Amino acid sequence: MVHVLLTALALHGAVAPVSRAELGASWRPGCPVRPADLRSVRVPYWGFDERRHVGVVVVNAAVATRVAGIFGLLYRERFPIRRMTPVSAFGGSDDRSMAADNTSAFNCRYAVAAGPKRWSVHAYGEAIDVNPRENPYLEGGRVLPLGGARYRDRTNVRPGMAVRGGSLVTAFAAAGWQWGGRWAASPDYQHFSANGG
Repeated sequence: MVHVLLTALALHGAVAPVSRAELGASWRPGCPVRPADLRSVRVPYWGFDERRHVGVVVVNAAVATRVAGIFGLLYRERFPIRRMTPVSAFGGSDDRSMAADNTSAFNCRYAVAAGPKRWSVHAYGEAIDVNPRENPYLEGGRVLPLGGARYRDRTNVRPGMAVRGGSLVTAFAAAGWQWGGRWAASPDYQHFSANGG
């Protein structure tokens, strides 16, 4: 029965509305999207323990079906993911989520970048960060999360890493999403977005 459920999830995912209560501290009044604009996408994934798990990401309703397809492809490719839990489980803290090597999507927060304050693409539910430790964000000499420092060398390819031509980057590209690892000044290897931001 479990195998049948995982197979069905891998093919289609399970997309459902989310409530304000389920979003917890990841949403607040003034966010650029309403809870009604978001969906939870429940998908199977392979862990670093080589076992099957089921995870959830919260994304914009407009991209939910594509996101289910991306993770279905990654499941079939047996791409390892450490953890996949909505950032609400971390009190809306992006830092805590990254430190836990958590794959997450929606979080009503500002972009981590120089310049004027602006909403992150995550605040619209149109970006996903995958395996932050294995795929750190390199910004202004900082490595985020701190545990990602040993993955700075992208030529030493290890499980769970996003690399050009690899299954993770290819799966997102097939859905029309862009990879932050291509940013020359401050590569964000964990970051994939529907609009390139």
